[in-house]
Amino acid sequence: MRLALYEPDIPQNAGALLRLGACLGIAIDIIEPCGFILDDRRLKRAAMDYLGQADIRRHASWAAFLAVPRSGRLLLLSTKARLPYHRCVFARDDTLLLGRESAGVPPEVFDRVDERLLIPMRDGLRSLNVALAASLVLGEALRQTGLLPEAPP
Repeated sequence: MRLALYEPDIPQNAGALLRLGACLGIAIDIIEPCGFILDDRRLKRAAMDYLGQADIRRHASWAAFLAVPRSGRLLLLSTKARLPYHRCVFARDDTLLLGRESAGVPPEVFDRVDERLLIPMRDGLRSLNVALAASLVLGEALRQTGLLPEAPP
């Protein structure tokens, strides 16, 4: 299982997601360009001392990301999706794709993914913070696939 960040533009969210990946043993793909420099102090502050333990792969573009062979599905979290994430049957080799905080993903990315997942919310509310959304869906995916790290005795 992996998380992929499509052109992230808020360093604090990217840092929180890198920390999440480090803590749960989930690799992170960063699809550039980013809206910040990857050594931004705000990213480092959010990731804290977990940054060195995160498994990070940088990709210069969407095309470069797609050029990397992968066996699993690409699942996009989107407010425009129809399938609620809790109705998805996750697989161990899935990659959860997160769009830009400010704009989501462009049509060519939206149309290229294998599935689009929605987080159901109350009427009139638009979306969750991208790091919170990833945490919610990743938790369910890890639970379903048995990939949650074991709690120490």
